[in-house]
Amino acid sequence: MTQAIQGRPFWHADIHADRRPFLLGRGRVKAALAGWFAGQGFITVECGAVQVSPGNETHLHGFPVTWRPEGGTESTLYLHTSPEFSAKKLLAAGETRIVDFARVWRNGEAGPLHAPEFTMIEWYRAGKDSGADWTDVVADTLALARTAQDAGGNGALAWQGRTCDAHADPEMITVAHAFTAHAGIDLAACLDNRDALAAEVSRIGIDVRADDTWSDLFSRVIVRLIEPKLGDGRLSVLTHYPVAEAALARPSPADPRWAERFEAYACGVELANGFGELTDAAEQRRRFVADMDEKYRLYARRYPIDEDFIAALAHMPPASGVALGFDRLALLALGGTHINQVIWTPFPA
Repeated sequence: MTQAIQGRPFWHADIHADRRPFLLGRGRVKAALAGWFAGQGFITVECGAVQVSPGNETHLHGFPVTWRPEGGTESTLYLHTSPEFSAKKLLAAGETRIVDFARVWRNGEAGPLHAPEFTMIEWYRAGKDSGADWTDVVADTLALARTAQDAGGNGALAWQGRTCDAHADPEMITVAHAFTAHAGIDLAACLDNRDALAAEVSRIGIDVRADDTWSDLFSRVIVRLIEPKLGDGRLSVLTHYPVAEAALARPSPADPRWAERFEAYACGVELANGFGELTDAAEQRRRFVADMDEKYRLYARRYPIDEDFIAALAHMPPASGVALGFDRLALLALGGTHINQVIWTPFPA
């Protein structure tokens, strides 16, 4: 279902009548998740949407806005792609368990599982007494998926003919293992070696272009061969990403080639992306600069670095956090077919 199904907008009464059961279901799922967070002692925060930077990930694109201070000079700000920078400033201020059911904006994203404006549930645990280890937020993610499934009332998460029982024991699989099992590639042997990875990707029949970076090739394998195999019948948690693919995550103390990053999947759909959070300000700046250099190479644009965020990192305690696509989770819990079914006023209104 799209906004303009049958050539008419969402506000036509018969189209709204078709969507209304999903919209009411969205409310049930949201209330259940909010109740779960309250029961765990999280404080609900509301981070501001207009920011100095929309985020500094290479392939995310923001919506610019113009700030016109009275008597001052115009400047460009952005709608955030995530509340992450603001939330981490709150951790630096002393908060230890926070969650934001945040409206976020990502320019150019549209499709059955993507909307330019959507709701992201982002939460953090900071400090030893709040479960700051990244395995704690993995457990949170699994609990939230179970809670959403129960609120949806269908007995499973579902997407395009596939089902996933969030109550079943999850599959825990490292990125390296997934590359071996689903692509036949020894990823560890190709770390930081673009030509070695290109040879392996070409060997298994995936196209390789002359200007592909290591990251391009890594992502192509993930999208084509690994993601479709995840979350089949049970949740999958993909862990230990290469450190080069984890811009805001800290390296694993057991092996710094891999980062404390995970993604959770159901029915081949990515639901959540979480980290053991990086708090090294110098390393974070280095990663942001590298990502913005790559954005400029690919898209001829770069976003500013939020210097206030970099400064706050020096005061931020050890923490872990997750960004979960609420609309996607609600859609799967309710058995829908398009993300606009669970968005009250699909973009553009």
